Amino acid sequence: MATDTPQGAWPKYALLENERRFLVHALPDLAGARVRLIEDRYLDAGRLRLRRVTHFDGHPPEHKLCKKYGSADPVSGPIVNIYLTAEEHAAFAALPGRPLAKRRHTVAHAGRAFSVDVFEGPLAGLVMCEAEAPTPEAIRALAFPPWATHEVTADPFFGGASLSRLTAPQLAARLAAGAPA
Repeated sequence: MATDTPQGAWPKYALLENERRFLVHALPDLAGARVRLIEDRYLDAGRLRLRRVTHFDGHPPEHKLCKKYGSADPVSGPIVNIYLTAEEHAAFAALPGRPLAKRRHTVAHAGRAFSVDVFEGPLAGLVMCEAEAPTPEAIRALAFPPWATHEVTADPFFGGASLSRLTAPQLAARLAAGAPA
């Protein structure tokens, strides 16, 4: 990830997001898990992500525009979200960008919630697990489930903007070359 924001300093109104991501090679039991469809569009200009979240529990869809700023710390970085109306989302969706779709399942393990993202489209077959915590120290100390096998938090290849550029053969070649450290 580019480091355009010094650690400890971020833009006004940004929040610090503390998260880690892992590859999942064998799906955990998803029966009964809360599931949402996440449809992202990574805009070609800058570091903006347009997101629509479709809930399957009766809640209305969410629409938001996000910017994740670069950080020297791969587990913590500033983020800004703006919630949009469906009409505002449609206007931004007309801008040039690349789609990325996944189903996010919320799975409990050892009393803690983890997100299991099952990718769709060209990335079908890719499954990742992520979690967030209130502080950088808390996310570093978090024990991930045994099915979260290889950490990819610091690997830009597995960031959303990078994944949105991939074809199925490119992803298959990277995964066949061996799991990241």
